Amino acid sequence: MEIDYYASRTSGKNISSIFFGGGTPSLMPPELVGELISRIDLRWGIEIDCEVTLEANPTGLETKNFNKLAQAGINRISVGVQALNSSDLNFLGRKHTPKEALTAVETAQKAVKRVSFDLIYGRPQQTTNAWTTELERALSIGTEHVSLYQLTIERGTSFFASFRDGDFCLPDEEKSIQLFQITDEICSKEGLKAYEISNHAREGAESRHNLNCWQGADYVGIGPGAHGRITIDKTCYETEQISSPENWLNSVKKNGHGTRRYKPIPHHDRTEEIIMTGLRLTKGLERSRFEAQTRCELEQIFNPRTLKILLDNSLLELDEMGMRATKEGQLKLNTVIASLLT
Repeated sequence: MEIDYYASRTSGKNISSIFFGGGTPSLMPPELVGELISRIDLRWGIEIDCEVTLEANPTGLETKNFNKLAQAGINRISVGVQALNSSDLNFLGRKHTPKEALTAVETAQKAVKRVSFDLIYGRPQQTTNAWTTELERALSIGTEHVSLYQLTIERGTSFFASFRDGDFCLPDEEKSIQLFQITDEICSKEGLKAYEISNHAREGAESRHNLNCWQGADYVGIGPGAHGRITIDKTCYETEQISSPENWLNSVKKNGHGTRRYKPIPHHDRTEEIIMTGLRLTKGLERSRFEAQTRCELEQIFNPRTLKILLDNSLLELDEMGMRATKEGQLKLNTVIASLLT
């Protein structure tokens, strides 16, 4: 199995988080989920308080298994709510109803201790009042973690051609900023502080798995289309698995793994990755962690003139603890990061 292949290359490391994501992992038989968790424990060793997350769509077909999935070892469920009105769910290509979404979250809360759900905002013609009402309704059911993403249109998606042809428009920059600020204000009022630019949680309920990735730590990607970052002898390797399930499975049967890319990441490129993901965090780049990972002092990485401009304009903060984006910097984070990496 692919688990065995990567375990043999990363021996001596315990597992602090497992994330079943991508596609519809909640459709897996609970027995299979349990077998996979047991195999991971056998080959690596799972820490006692390991976070085991499973992504789920809010349909009856998937939610009916939440209790059995919990018995199999899942202790955190992330529900793909995305919107709480039918028209926007249709626009986003989702098959569930708002009622099903709320029911799924409540069912998950009864099955496991830790639950998260996501919403997409900045949708076509969405007003600040409409988003305020929707977000407050979502948070009223009680949650410890939410992922709140502004809708973006990327080339290759089903939305791209329609957006290009003018079939719909997204909020302009001013409206996008207002929506971002409203999101932060409402979540903060409910005790869900932003710990990453799109993620809010009660203290201690942050996603350990995602934090691990954003902080530049190793993670192993298993299964069709999975990506990973593993460090061997002080060199970080990029891994990517075959995306086609059929071709991936054939490769696993033949070679013991379905890897299509396994190559070292140049030090400069890896440093840039750590900067891009780290600055998304409210705590930003923690000095000790960053310097241990990159073997460089934080200030020495960046152009002094560029760094001074960003600091003087209150877009970044720099102190003995590290470097982070200010509230204003978060609103312009892509520009801030691009400036730092130029």
